[in-house]
Amino acid sequence: MCLFALVPAFLLSLLPVLSSAEPPLQDAAISSVGADQGVYAVAEDGTVLAALNETRPVHPASVSKVATTLALLDRLGPDYRFETRISGKGAISRQVLDGDLVFESQGDPFFIFESAFLVLAELRHLGVSRVNGDLRVTGPFMFNWQPDSTGARLRRALTGHDGLDAWPAVASRRPDLEGIGVQTAALKFVGTTKAAQSAPRPLMIYRSPRLLTIMKALNSYSNNVFHPLSDTIGGVKAVERIARERIPLEQRDEIVIDNGAGAGLTNRMSPRAAVSLLHALEQEAGEHHLALTDLLPVAGTDKGTLQDRVLSDEPRGALVGKTGTYGSIGVSALAGVIRTKTYGEVTFAVLNLGLPVPSARERQDAFVHAVMAAGDAVPFTYDPVRSPLEQMEIEPAR
Repeated sequence: MCLFALVPAFLLSLLPVLSSAEPPLQDAAISSVGADQGVYAVAEDGTVLAALNETRPVHPASVSKVATTLALLDRLGPDYRFETRISGKGAISRQVLDGDLVFESQGDPFFIFESAFLVLAELRHLGVSRVNGDLRVTGPFMFNWQPDSTGARLRRALTGHDGLDAWPAVASRRPDLEGIGVQTAALKFVGTTKAAQSAPRPLMIYRSPRLLTIMKALNSYSNNVFHPLSDTIGGVKAVERIARERIPLEQRDEIVIDNGAGAGLTNRMSPRAAVSLLHALEQEAGEHHLALTDLLPVAGTDKGTLQDRVLSDEPRGALVGKTGTYGSIGVSALAGVIRTKTYGEVTFAVLNLGLPVPSARERQDAFVHAVMAAGDAVPFTYDPVRSPLEQMEIEPAR
C-alpha cells in the first residue's frame, strides 16, 4: 500500500509549501548582509535560521583564532602556564652578578613589561643591581607580542628605558618596592666580566597567567601572537587537524588553516564550518566546566574588538564571539553566539568578501541586530576573568 494513501488529502496539499519554506531569518540575512555574501545561523535546537553560501569557503581572517583556541584548550587545558627560567652564569656579590643573565623561554606569548618588572623586582630582592656579563635569551622568546631573539627589547625594560607606565602596577604588589621607582631598581649591564663564566645557576622561575586568561585576552584584542603560540602544540597543521576532527565529516574540506592567527592568504573557512567550530569550542569548554564567555569577548562588556559593536537599543552582553578583519584583501568576518528567549543560543557566522571593512561591519551588525530583535536577546551571565597581572608568579630557585 502506498504510504501517501494514508495521509489526508489536505495535508498532501501542504507538502510543497512545507518543503520550500525558507529559514525564518533568511530575508533578514539577504537584506542586511547581501545574497552574494556568506551567512549561516542556527538555533539552539538545530533549526537553520539563515543560510547564504554557507558551504563556500572564504578567508575567515581572525575567526581562524577560534580553531587555534579550540586546539590549545584541547591539548594543554585551561590551567596550563608557560615558564621562563632565569639564571646567572656567575656568582652574586655586593649587588653584582659576575656573569651573563640568562632567560630560558618556553614560548610564553604573554611575557610583557609587567613580567619583566616582576623579574627585575625579584633580582633586586636577590641583591642584583649590576650585571658584569650580558643579557642572553634562549628558546622562542617573545616580548610584548613580538619575537625578541636577541633580548634587545627586554634589555630596554630591565634597564629602565621602556615600559615605565607598567612599573606602578608591579610595585604595588610588593611591599619591598614601596617608594622605589623603576630607575632605582633598573639593572646596569656592563657586558664584560673578568671571571670565567660558570654553568647557569638558577635564580628564579617566572610563570605566566593561566592559558585560559591568556586566550581570553588575546581573543578580545585579536592578537596575532596566536600564530607562534600554535607552535606549542605542533604548529598550524596540528590546529587544522584538530579543527577538522571536531566538525562533521562533510564540512572538513571547508577548513584550511595555514596561519593560526588568520594572517597570510591561504586560510579558508565556510560559514557553516565556522558555526560547527564554535559548537566544538563550546563543547570543549564545557568539558573543563567553562563557557564561551570565558574564552571569547562579550560585545559591549569586554574591552577589545567587540567593545563598541553593540547598537544603543540592543542589550549589552548578549553576544559572545570573534571578529576578523583583513582589509587589504577585502575580508571581514563576525562569528559568535547570541543568547535569545525565542531561539535559545543562536550560533552564527557572517563571512564577508570583497567589501570595504566599514561596509562589511555595518552589514554584520545589522544582521546581529535582526537576530536580537527577532529572538528577544538577553545578556549572558558570566564572571569577568581576573587581571592577567594577578596571575603572574615568581618562584625563587631552590
